[in-house]
Amino acid sequence: ENVDPQKTAFLLRKAWTLYSVTPLYRFHRARLRDYARLLSAFIAAEKQKGLAVEVGVELDIKVAVSSLADLRGSEQDQAAVLVQLSLRSRASSRNSEDKLVWLGWFCSVYGDDLSENVPEDFTCLPLFLTHGAESYTSMVGSWFQKTFDCCFRRLAISPLNLSWMVAMWAGCKLDRAASAVELDFSVPHLSQPLDISYAIHPEDAKALWDTVQKMPGEITQEEVDVFMDCLYAHFHRHFKIHLSAAKLVKVSTAVASAHCDGIVKILHSQYLPGVLMLLTELAISQIQ
Repeated sequence: ENVDPQKTAFLLRKAWTLYSVTPLYRFHRARLRDYARLLSAFIAAEKQKGLAVEVGVELDIKVAVSSLADLRGSEQDQAAVLVQLSLRSRASSRNSEDKLVWLGWFCSVYGDDLSENVPEDFTCLPLFLTHGAESYTSMVGSWFQKTFDCCFRRLAISPLNLSWMVAMWAGCKLDRAASAVELDFSVPHLSQPLDISYAIHPEDAKALWDTVQKMPGEITQEEVDVFMDCLYAHFHRHFKIHLSAAKLVKVSTAVASAHCDGIVKILHSQYLPGVLMLLTELAISQIQ
């Protein structure tokens, strides 16, 4: 609720690839500028196939590491850390802007389950989101793993978690006209791939969720199951297809969209903390 929409607007409407990260060892927030210089030199060396590069010299890739103080859930959470890679402009004018080519950020929103159980020397930022070329993600990940003795893993989203997401997000109140709720399925074990897309009017989806949810603010597995079963029954009545036999691979709502491969797009600033809380929970469950 305390997130400033203007400071976090750049996080919205981008496709973020998700990773889980084990706690960082001896990560010091006071040294973010040093980390930027060292990471910049590491990337330059990687690009030159391992040739040594002097720290601090002018390089093609400019690295900025900063803190996003607003982006956390509880007092126990560490503030988010943003990593930006920009391509230096080769134009003669010194005023010409650098081109942003990659973004990544570590965060923890209500990640108390993890932070309460680690020693003092460790910093818990279990969720890492990236936007940009895979080659840069690989280099940044390698540097962080070597420097802070941590481990990165791609974070997939199971069909069960996707069904939770669509139920939660379909029930959200929005202050503007909402887009359709969409469920994408793939049908396994066929000689030809078959994909099914199922769109529901947002008001119908919310009305259904409101009839299913017993206690506002609380969600149970039973309620999610009933919500999905109702959607499946409606689809079967019209098309005689059992969606329960297919695999749910993507959900899209006005709040956010999520793909089973671990790619998320957050669309509404009001629900940014809620989406990140859910993703932090998934990241921690993969670490534990």
